[in-house]
Amino acid sequence: MALSVNTYGQTKASVKAPVKSNSTVVNPLKNNKDSAGYALGIRILQNLQAQGLDAVNLVMLQKAMNDMLQKKPLLLKEDALDRCIGTFANEVNTVKLEKSKKASKDFLAANGKRQGVITLPSGLQYEILKDNPGGTKPTATDQVKCHYHGTLIDGTIFDSSVDRGEPIVFSVGGVIKGWQEALQLMTVGSKWKLYIPSDLAYGDQQAGPKIGPGSTLIFEVELLSIEK
Repeated sequence: MALSVNTYGQTKASVKAPVKSNSTVVNPLKNNKDSAGYALGIRILQNLQAQGLDAVNLVMLQKAMNDMLQKKPLLLKEDALDRCIGTFANEVNTVKLEKSKKASKDFLAANGKRQGVITLPSGLQYEILKDNPGGTKPTATDQVKCHYHGTLIDGTIFDSSVDRGEPIVFSVGGVIKGWQEALQLMTVGSKWKLYIPSDLAYGDQQAGPKIGPGSTLIFEVELLSIEK
């Protein structure tokens, strides 16, 4: 595309010198006490996120801390604290669960119609990325070595041995049901893509900060070896 002469043909006289900004970023962390306070704030929010409770009213969270530190009368009695937290957690999880289950149901229904995707009676879906028909299949009591890459249906990565650059060894019978079923159908040297409904994964529970209740999980799994 041709460049506009009016845009790019200015003379040197028409170019204004840049104005220096007097604004500088000031680090508010002056000492270890400041840094520790900031670090604790991060940890508190990380903990809330891991439990799926980061939608809590942060203004009230800060007020409770201030009231405690300043020894002010508290708005809730001790015996009401866990009850309030539990009630809010249930409300949050119910909304997340309903939304997640609908999204998962729609996704699996559409995914199951794609060419190459096989749906088993359990609801587990898979497609074969690399096959090895002559390989050995593990049993539920075997130890296996695998590489895997796990995502949610929106593409969010929640765990990946591939990204870490190191495969893992584990018992076939010690992992989620979707993996147990798939691994016993796979042969050493094969690589499958698994689409695991929530009832074959973590069910209606929050599992860390990224896997919400009712989540369908997607894994690319490569079965490297059986470790006898």
